[in-house]
Amino acid sequence: MIKKSAWLCPEGLIQQALEQHPVSGEGTVLNEQTGDFFYDAWKIKDMYQDTIWHQVLTTLPCSVGQARIIKLAPGHSYMAHADIDNRWHLNLTGEKAYLIDLDSTVMHACQRDNAWAYMDASHIHAATNYGSIPRLQLVVRELLVSSQQPIDLVSISIGPAHDQPTFRYKFDNLISPWLNHVNLKLKMSEFKVSIDRINFKLERELVSELQNMITSDYKLIIG
Repeated sequence: MIKKSAWLCPEGLIQQALEQHPVSGEGTVLNEQTGDFFYDAWKIKDMYQDTIWHQVLTTLPCSVGQARIIKLAPGHSYMAHADIDNRWHLNLTGEKAYLIDLDSTVMHACQRDNAWAYMDASHIHAATNYGSIPRLQLVVRELLVSSQQPIDLVSISIGPAHDQPTFRYKFDNLISPWLNHVNLKLKMSEFKVSIDRINFKLERELVSELQNMITSDYKLIIG
């Protein structure tokens, strides 16, 4: 689910960044949109331009989406989910903290090793911190791919069929893994998220497959 890459952040740069430019880690976003949230490359915020956090982020030598420093407090965990977009992870701090692949029941230790790791977020996963210090990670969204191929796309809208506070939880466990793979196969475009709906365009040949996944919890609108 997650593998170290050959891309490294130089030894000491992370500690220098934490000491010279402390961040709360409560979802601190280092960059900002230049266009579409999911498809267009993000640029560094003015407040972080030419700072050491800018240096840390540019050790990932590719076009990037949203880059957040995320904090997981001691004794806390995330709910199980999958994501439509894959992620790049750089561990900043951590002690007995783990990213958990629930599909394979494998725990991946989150410790600072100066290596960027690529995460296949189609796996149902969670994270937990059993240590005594916060786990801080720099998490970067991989941009979605909008196909330029002449394929037959159909407009899709998915929302809750009734009042239910767990709509997104159910969606991210059932449909997000599938959409992650569809994106990588260049069979989808114009993915957007609103408060109570998910909208995108899907290759027509895949519509029946999506229909077979839909349960009574969802209202599916095609076209």
